Amino acid sequence: MRTAVAALLAVVAAAGAPLLAAQEPIPAQVQVAADERVVFPASVSQGALVFGKVPPGSTVRYGERVLRTTGYGTVAFGVGRDEKGPLALTVLTPSGRSEPVRISVSARDWPVEHVSGVPPKTVNPPPAIAERIRREQALVTAARVRDDDRADFAMPFQWPLQGRISGRFGNARVYNGQPGAGHSGMDIAAPAGSPVKAPAGGVVTFAAPDLYLTGGTLLLDHGHGVSSNFLHLSRIDVKVGDRVEPGQVIGAVGATGRATGPHLHWGMNWFDVRVDPLLVLERGK
Repeated sequence: MRTAVAALLAVVAAAGAPLLAAQEPIPAQVQVAADERVVFPASVSQGALVFGKVPPGSTVRYGERVLRTTGYGTVAFGVGRDEKGPLALTVLTPSGRSEPVRISVSARDWPVEHVSGVPPKTVNPPPAIAERIRREQALVTAARVRDDDRADFAMPFQWPLQGRISGRFGNARVYNGQPGAGHSGMDIAAPAGSPVKAPAGGVVTFAAPDLYLTGGTLLLDHGHGVSSNFLHLSRIDVKVGDRVEPGQVIGAVGATGRATGPHLHWGMNWFDVRVDPLLVLERGK
């Protein structure tokens, strides 16, 4: 056997071909090619939070926005409830290569949910109340423009509490027989006072105990424009500016604002685009 191996080595050497030892590193040009890969899903659902992988240092454009990327090349953006697609992105890598990305969007069926017993003045508020709602929602909207360079959004999310899903993201809602907008989050039924935990790390950007529509309202920013909102809380245990860790108790379930019973409304946003928390949970499985 040794004679055969020696003979083979002699033939290779005679041909002038170099030999690579088993421990020798992969040639540099192969490593660079791997680092240049741009990876996005070919298709996503309406309401999805989309994740992609690009070479670190790339510039990623989506519509009018330049997406923030992590130091290791992860990028995320949201797809609205009514988005038809296809989605178009452009990735400019550090080497100067420009690569277009096209992602198709699969439509979802949005059932109709009938919500009865809502106080009439919250369905059709008088002018003074309508102005209050406008002011309060403007404050919430302003808190969602934050674009921190933190990657809490890229970690697996967990349920903020366990309970029956009593309302699903995107479903068309009819309040007291009057059509309303699609549901902006996921409702989880639970007894009043049940602790609500942070589904992921983040920074508190908004906290108010008594908004007209949403009652006790808390916003948690996860970085890169991704945020969670928790509505109808009976208690808020954190304040604006606090750093919150995954699983930390941040408040308690209530029935404040426009609510017919105790539950947690958990919504998620990418800036002003509402996304489905259930899809974000499923990504971490």
